[in-house]
Amino acid sequence: MQVSGAEAATSYAYKASLIGSAHRFELTQEGLSWHIAGRSGLWRYDEISAVRLSFRPVSMQQHRFRADVSHSGGGRIAILSTSWQTAALMAPQDNGFRDFILELHARMAKAGGRAALTAGLGAKTYAAVLAFLALLTVAMAGLLIRALMIGEFAGVLFILGFAALFAWQVGGFVRRNQPQSYGFDSVPKALLP
Repeated sequence: MQVSGAEAATSYAYKASLIGSAHRFELTQEGLSWHIAGRSGLWRYDEISAVRLSFRPVSMQQHRFRADVSHSGGGRIAILSTSWQTAALMAPQDNGFRDFILELHARMAKAGGRAALTAGLGAKTYAAVLAFLALLTVAMAGLLIRALMIGEFAGVLFILGFAALFAWQVGGFVRRNQPQSYGFDSVPKALLP
């Protein structure tokens, strides 16, 4: 991220894949300038219709965040907090991503933007995730009770260990991605690195 001067351009870039060019974004006095895969554009801050922040871990990077920015005339761009370095390495860009997203919100507020600011998953998706987790909890409890009844203590330990690991991995995802709305001055810290 590069910042120079009070109202100078703030920039951020990441590689979404190993092949192809980097996705580059710049916050200028005119608006959000973006360059993605040979396409480019400039969205004025008051033309941005929505921003959705979410926590999106992947196997190569368990600490990855995403911002989806939508334009009032159609179109959406995704900004990720990680960048591909090699075939086996996805590097976090925590400070640059956080600073860029906070500055984007500040400039949108200053321009009088009326964007819908949401965080987490959509309400229906989140409800489906919770229903799946409830079903899985009932099934795991049934297996635990069955293992206790037949005296299979190795199975009990396995089920308890698996449940603890699953709760640790999935619990953070579910907690961070709870659907919510927020204001320009109250960006959710749980959805920023």
